[in-house]
Amino acid sequence: MANPVQFISQVRAEAAKIAWPNRREVVTTTIMVLIMATITSLFFFMVDLLIRGGLTFVLRSVGG
Repeated sequence: MANPVQFISQVRAEAAKIAWPNRREVVTTTIMVLIMATITSLFFFMVDLLIRGGLTFVLRSVGG
């Protein structure tokens, strides 16, 4: 088991190696995520409409 002081020292050394994004990178990636989430939600909305329309057509053809 490692010495707690040595452990904290190693954690600080590893944390110092982290490359934090700047403000522009954060804003850019946030906008990209929002755009992709919107596109994905629109895609699944359209797929849902197609499936619902198809099922409605089949059920009306069979049932009535």
